[in-house]
Amino acid sequence: MRIETYNQTYEREVVKLWNETLPADPITVHKFRQQALLDDNFDSELCYAAFEGEKLTGFLLATKRKFPYLERGTEPDRGWINVMFVAEEYRRRGIGTELVNRAETDLRNRGAKNVTLAAYSPSYFFPGVDVENYRDSAAFFQSKGYKGGNISYSMCKDLHGYQLSLEAKERLKKVNEAGFRFQMFDYSYAVELLNFARDEFGGGWKRNCMLTMQHDRAEDCILLALDQENKICGFCTRMIDENPMRFGPIGTAERLRNKGVGSVLFDLAQLEMTKRGIYHLYFVSTDEPGRRFYERHGVHVFRTFKDYRKDI
Repeated sequence: MRIETYNQTYEREVVKLWNETLPADPITVHKFRQQALLDDNFDSELCYAAFEGEKLTGFLLATKRKFPYLERGTEPDRGWINVMFVAEEYRRRGIGTELVNRAETDLRNRGAKNVTLAAYSPSYFFPGVDVENYRDSAAFFQSKGYKGGNISYSMCKDLHGYQLSLEAKERLKKVNEAGFRFQMFDYSYAVELLNFARDEFGGGWKRNCMLTMQHDRAEDCILLALDQENKICGFCTRMIDENPMRFGPIGTAERLRNKGVGSVLFDLAQLEMTKRGIYHLYFVSTDEPGRRFYERHGVHVFRTFKDYRKDI
């Protein structure tokens, strides 16, 4: 067995093995290029392929930031293992161990003091380890000293026939009477929205709004909540990864949480999607409180992920 750093001549072999070993997450060569090779922080010296003779038997992509990510900067102590897989017939031969050891050593040599599995923002393939579809992976990384942490959920909803329920109409009436209103984005709110997203939720949410504006789809994808003074007090968006069905993020000002504004935002966002002929809604990751919120609105979990990290 030998390990080589990445060479694009075996790109299609990597994608083929990916699809054989990660059946819950099939990928195309184009998607692999977009999210891995064309990421700002991609480093071919942190991307490894394992071979037995001429046969590709394993792959690992690791990342260490070279370019700052908004207010997080370069996160100098942090490294990631974005994805790893080994051909089924070659497992339990030490290939995965060699790939992980190599990645941890190279990340440590670049200054990393800890490694996170999968959840590399903003270009992650997975928000964590799928402990249901890839039980062996979770057990493998636990054996290497990785500690499980928070749980996150991917959720979805069928929107065929969606309409505002009597309960939703009552919620809307109540918040309207309190002076709140809702409208699709227009560019007179551009700077205010960017500042609101940054101040209430952080740079990642600001970036989502900014990219939506840059791609000239904000007026179609962002729904605003406005308070009694006509100021933004909440928003939701969709299509942050070019897929019109992908929902989120959604949020309201901290002072208004649990006041019903977020529920109305979600009700109306679903209605706006159905107006546009979008009959399926999904998102990749939410936490436990988020799960409870969405389940009250008929959204269900379709995948569960666990956060894994290790000090190196």
